[in-house]
Amino acid sequence: MLDPAPPSNLRLIAIPRLAANGRWRVEAMRALSEPMLLWVTKGQGRITIAGSTRGYTANNAVFIPAGVMHGFEVGPQVFGTAVFFGKSCDVILPRVPHHLRIRETHAQQELNITLDAILREMNSTTPAHDRATRHYLGLLGVWLERQVDKAGDEVKRPDAAHRLVARYSSLLERNFRSGMGVGDFAGALGVTPTHLTRCCKLACGKPASALLQDRLIFEARTLLSETRIPVGQIAGALGFASPAYFTRAFQQKTGKSPSAFRKEP
Repeated sequence: MLDPAPPSNLRLIAIPRLAANGRWRVEAMRALSEPMLLWVTKGQGRITIAGSTRGYTANNAVFIPAGVMHGFEVGPQVFGTAVFFGKSCDVILPRVPHHLRIRETHAQQELNITLDAILREMNSTTPAHDRATRHYLGLLGVWLERQVDKAGDEVKRPDAAHRLVARYSSLLERNFRSGMGVGDFAGALGVTPTHLTRCCKLACGKPASALLQDRLIFEARTLLSETRIPVGQIAGALGFASPAYFTRAFQQKTGKSPSAFRKEP
């Protein structure tokens, strides 16, 4: 029996390229439909995962499962690789996010060698390159599992505030198109809007309303840049009360009207 092929939409992309068409594509809060691993080899910045913000530096590996809301800074001095595993990936991967600081040189080298091997086999035309890609991808999963296990004693259990914000970010990701406001989300979580906002500021430095607005405007930018759906329909699909209200919110966040943003190259 032949080994199954690697995911058809597996991609390895240099981190600077992620922001090539606008830093909003990586900095805004959003979730992906596939798992992702960020391997930072140079530079530093901040990353927000499930509503909690922390700094990242060189030799940090950040794993983000599908469906987890996140956003991160990509400055001009940040380098590394982003691995997008694809929706069909059946390699064993963690079920929760992990931010790993890889201090051991041999572990850093092992990851670099594995990523280079995956990329080489993906771009190869030699026999069995698909199988080789899949096996190296499996080794990447093993490396990640071992590093998560090694870091287990260092990981702090999130406090009540961070757990609430994680629940909020998950609920927001599932319902941001519904027209729900912060008060609606707070009610669904069994807390007051004031308490939810206080916890969000503690966890990521932003109020709950900013996380909601960030997610909505990211989706709007994506639809405007990648589809020809009329602005009014986008407004309705994202739960805005009217196209005019959507336009005001979009312009306040981006400095441009939806139509002007769409015309940009």
